[in-house]
Amino acid sequence: MDRFRIQGGTPLSGEVEVAGSKNAALPILASTLLLEGEATLSRVPRLRDVETMCGLLESLDCAIVSGSGLVQVRAHATGSTQAPYGIVRKMRASICVLGPLLARRGTAEAALPGGCVLGARPIDIHLRGLESLGATLSLDSGVVRAKASRGGLQGGVANLQGPRGSTVLGTANILMAATLARGDSTLKGCAREPEIKALAEFLNACGARIEGHGSSEINIQGVDRLHGVPWTIPPDRIEAGTLLLAGAATGGKVRVTRMAPAELKALFEVMEIAGAPVQTGPDWAEVDAETGRKRATSVTTGPWPDFPTDLQAQWTAFAAVCEGRSEIKDSVYPERFLHVAELRRMGADAGWESGKAWVEGPSTLQGAPVIASDLRASAALVIGGLAATGETLVKRIYHLDRGYESLETKLAALGGRVVREPDPESP
Repeated sequence: MDRFRIQGGTPLSGEVEVAGSKNAALPILASTLLLEGEATLSRVPRLRDVETMCGLLESLDCAIVSGSGLVQVRAHATGSTQAPYGIVRKMRASICVLGPLLARRGTAEAALPGGCVLGARPIDIHLRGLESLGATLSLDSGVVRAKASRGGLQGGVANLQGPRGSTVLGTANILMAATLARGDSTLKGCAREPEIKALAEFLNACGARIEGHGSSEINIQGVDRLHGVPWTIPPDRIEAGTLLLAGAATGGKVRVTRMAPAELKALFEVMEIAGAPVQTGPDWAEVDAETGRKRATSVTTGPWPDFPTDLQAQWTAFAAVCEGRSEIKDSVYPERFLHVAELRRMGADAGWESGKAWVEGPSTLQGAPVIASDLRASAALVIGGLAATGETLVKRIYHLDRGYESLETKLAALGGRVVREPDPESP
């Protein structure tokens, strides 16, 4: 098991390119189960979660060739329909194979998924959506079993709204299943995130008939078959936001390229208020925090287009170096504040309860050994270490490797003193 050794106190400066989007790549990879022929995906990020998804597809008798950011997938109409627990437990996005398997092979079996520890995240909306397409479902001993009727899935109306808003993975799952259903389907209460739009655009290029993606209501006209095409994975907006916040927290000047600035409008608005303004171009964004006073700014996360929950932890780390009191509320995952305790170990004046954190700054952060609890918490602790004086050891960075491609290399290119090394204290 590896860790990061960070020597903090150096402002980041320079230009860096983001990788392809993890949250777009995973459902697009799952959707290749629907396709006849070969799909060739480029700019696929080299991540643990992507490796897990490719391993899952191989266990479902898909042929995969990968390397240098390129993944070629050839799925078949027949093959295994069982997603094994040993793979599914590693990553929540594994549940996305349920809809495509059911639509193309008629049956599907999947263990309940794993991933980061972010509180209860039930898949009842996924199951309810599949039932609306005529699937018969059962749940026994942590395994979901689904079966389509003899004629296949049937078009229907599905409401995907949950108690905490729309579900991204649920929208992706039912959207994929409906593409091969007989007749028309209407999905209501859909997630509007860019990753859903990317999935729908890929499927339309493969021959699907999807309209309304990017809105809360998506209409799908079922087709008999879909075919593989070459496709480029869009840039990772969360990685872009993380790099920009790292630049802001260290008082640096960082330009992030090959990204989609429009996808981070909510982040840029609060960064402007906080005294870390961002300039944008067609495919780049640049933060300049070398001068000026950074001011406390409160945020509340929410579904797209609100402030993303996947940047909440990173914002909390940035808030520690801002002047005044910031309040950070997470309406998507209210339990997602385990990083606050680790930031306190570094000297942050912060706390949290009942889905809300507070940070009183500016804090003089000091390097310390800290332990990452989940993917985005890892990134927050790295930002804290970069902004701190002295040495920080970030343990359990296998969480980080699930969602960031070579983050230490990119930070080093910006002047950050970050080294990956084996953790002698790990099992």
